[in-house]
Amino acid sequence: MADARPDMILITTDQQRFDTFGRCKPSFLRTPHLDHLAQDDVTFSHAYSDCPVCVPSRVSIMSGKLARTHGCLQNYPSSRFLGHGDTLPAVLRDLGYQTAAIGKMHFGPARCRHGFDEMIISNDYHWEMDPNGSPLKPMQHGIGQNELWPGMATVPEAMTFTAWTANQCVHSIRERRDPTVPFFLWCSFSKPHPPLDPPEPYYSMYRRSDIPERMRSDWSDDARCPECIKRLRQRGSEDLMPPEIIREVRAAYYGLITQIDYNMGRVFSALQDLDLLREALILYTSDHGEFLGDHGLTGKYWFHEASARLPFILRFPKSWKSRPYGTENESLVTLADVLPTLAAAAGGRAPAGSDGVNLLDILEGCHYDPNQDTMDYAAITDGRHKYIWYFEGPSEQLFDLEVDPHELHNAADDPAYASMKQALQAELVAREKARGGAHLAGGKLASRRPRGDTEHERRADPWPGYHTEYCEKDVKH
Repeated sequence: MADARPDMILITTDQQRFDTFGRCKPSFLRTPHLDHLAQDDVTFSHAYSDCPVCVPSRVSIMSGKLARTHGCLQNYPSSRFLGHGDTLPAVLRDLGYQTAAIGKMHFGPARCRHGFDEMIISNDYHWEMDPNGSPLKPMQHGIGQNELWPGMATVPEAMTFTAWTANQCVHSIRERRDPTVPFFLWCSFSKPHPPLDPPEPYYSMYRRSDIPERMRSDWSDDARCPECIKRLRQRGSEDLMPPEIIREVRAAYYGLITQIDYNMGRVFSALQDLDLLREALILYTSDHGEFLGDHGLTGKYWFHEASARLPFILRFPKSWKSRPYGTENESLVTLADVLPTLAAAAGGRAPAGSDGVNLLDILEGCHYDPNQDTMDYAAITDGRHKYIWYFEGPSEQLFDLEVDPHELHNAADDPAYASMKQALQAELVAREKARGGAHLAGGKLASRRPRGDTEHERRADPWPGYHTEYCEKDVKH
């Protein structure tokens, strides 16, 4: 009798914007395998990272909890917040699954398995590349992990981390899998996170394309920009990047996405060759987005669409009755929903204390708790309207995503939105009270005076590029 538990593949990218797949993507962007999934899956068009930073997002995937619950709000070592039980792989292991994690995990310590049976991580890639006797070494171009400048791979496509990650996944499916039990594989690509260094042919693929211009908003100039956002972009001088460089940045970014898509096809082929693809459950998402110069910003962190909104697609086994396919669902979802969904698909349930929900049960209605609260800001959305409170100053933003999907107009002072702002702010206060009220003062959202640091001091801050030849470290990045 066939095992009712499906094999499951979680595919994640790092720093992929929501508008690079499906109906939102540019027409020239080549993503044939994602396009095929879109015909065979449910696309959740309003998925968000409630804390759009690498490690907090991964802790949410692993724990089924929102960032304010698990407590990781920056790139701290994951072992502060995760153990080896009640994690995604531990839950699936207890349900009889063989589990493997391949690619960029960003755990700390790097070898902390957090419940996985097997881990093959970026350290292994770099150690394999280092003693190979070749003068070719990856990422020896001097562009760091936090620099949004266009570059080119210093190794051929077959030697890149993206290709290596796909190789290891293919080998795991073909050779390291126990065929007597279902398996769970987390295939974690490190791109399109900087450095933006695609190899050929991806480097040249989009250089002549009609690259979208960066978004300019009525709040992105220095006079109206929230102080904490202005400070961060001045530290990296992101606002000074000329438009021709931004165009090259975007061309390289799109090239990296296509490289991932093409390599993802190799993983699907391995599944198909072993007659596993038809009945596999596949979930594709990213940890957060990337501003790509929009609003004078690069990177992530803030709760705007370019940074916090995600690609999120779920493909079901072919034999499941009444399986939805080729559909789009507008329910608000988060990365905390990954664990409950995969646990339910395996015949189990999420551990007590999880914030996420089982997406198999919510193909209608709203469930999302989008509160995002850090030392810099708190934010909430009902799916159409988004309200952000910045503690420093203070200042606030309100966006109507239905009429202003690119967040070009801050409607916080618009009388037409006064009642909506009041309602969202009241809900944010209520949620903060439920958490203990640490960021409230006098029953209202707290505020603090500007720090008083100057633009000159910010731009003279130490170089933010950090490491160039990346190896997962046990320290904050």
